Amino acid sequence: MAGDVMVAVAVVVLACGVGGAGARRVGQPAVVGEIAVGIVLGPSLLGWVWPQGQRWLLPGDVLPYLGVLGDLGLVAFMFLVGLELDLGLLRGQGRVVVLVSQAGVWVPWALGALLALGLYGSFAPEGVGRAEFVLFVAVALSVTAFPVLARILTEQGLYGTPVGALAMACAAVVDVVAWCLLAVVVAVAGGGGAGAGSGRALAAGAFVAGMWWGVRPLLARVVGRRSCGAGGDGGVLAGLFGGLCLAAYTTDVLGVHALFGAFVFGAVVPRGVKAVERAAERIREFAVPLLLPLFFVGSGLRTDVGALAGGGVWLWAAVVPAVAVVAKWGGATGAALLAGRNREEAVLLGALMNCRGVTELVVLDIGLGLGVIGVELFTVLVLMALVTTAMTGPVVRALRARSAEFRVRGAGPGPSG
Repeated sequence: MAGDVMVAVAVVVLACGVGGAGARRVGQPAVVGEIAVGIVLGPSLLGWVWPQGQRWLLPGDVLPYLGVLGDLGLVAFMFLVGLELDLGLLRGQGRVVVLVSQAGVWVPWALGALLALGLYGSFAPEGVGRAEFVLFVAVALSVTAFPVLARILTEQGLYGTPVGALAMACAAVVDVVAWCLLAVVVAVAGGGGAGAGSGRALAAGAFVAGMWWGVRPLLARVVGRRSCGAGGDGGVLAGLFGGLCLAAYTTDVLGVHALFGAFVFGAVVPRGVKAVERAAERIREFAVPLLLPLFFVGSGLRTDVGALAGGGVWLWAAVVPAVAVVAKWGGATGAALLAGRNREEAVLLGALMNCRGVTELVVLDIGLGLGVIGVELFTVLVLMALVTTAMTGPVVRALRARSAEFRVRGAGPGPSG
């Protein structure tokens, strides 16, 4: 058994490493290649072309072990997402950030809810209520991938620019709102009726308040003392990893979701402390390239393009990404224009907000695990996440090139001699 697990881990990590490198070579973020590799190793391709080979590489009895390792990587990743949130980006950008971020959440949420009403009859699993199904699909369409967006901005040379800072600030707010909405959906879908759902939502709110006003100042004092002492880095690393696991366990017990706890813990960890930054970098260097790919393959094994049988299903598979793009890109662009931004910057900002990436897969995995959506809709939404993430980089490059071309044309020939 141990040997089978080692082989499976090696195959997944190496394949995702190759996929990520290949994606970067064609101007895509690594996550696009890693998601694609997960789908390729699943029933959509390898399981269809060579089922015996897939069963040998990823035998069924090792999948629970890969799932545990992938979940551990995912919890660490969500901690890093929370840690990367910089609420200082909101200063001086209040009106624009509020308008763009809220439009970037609620326009896709509203259109997603309308879309879900049409999807319910064909895609809702038996026994799933209309309200929880509609709420989940609405949240799934409203997500923006904060960490993937940061990498795209860096690769495009936009990270330190005004539009890049604005996009990061808006994505940070969208992430917070989307995770709060997802916590509500998980609470409602957890069973026990509206009363139990309300109780879980209140428990999540109490958890956030306790973390912010109780744990955050305590961490600031403890981390400050540890970072000043000898061997402080090791203690900070152990403390952060233990803390994120305990926070994840707490929200799991509360019936919200383990990932919500890890995300909130990352958000309350002190910033600007060198020992914290070094410890977080160690977690990132291990969890992201080695453990997170196991989550991608888990998602890939649950993604079955072959399950999309019939023209009606494929029609929905085309409609869902189209609605997702129009809602997110259009909503953010329109809000930026209302906030007084010029058209070029507004369209560019909307294109950046359309990126979904890993965050979308996390949300979808939660929905599938809860039984709110089935394999067919899960597959459709995974394809939507892949399309919207893959299109972000090329669209941003094209928009910037077009903007530069127009500026050159508008400048005229210039003075001669």
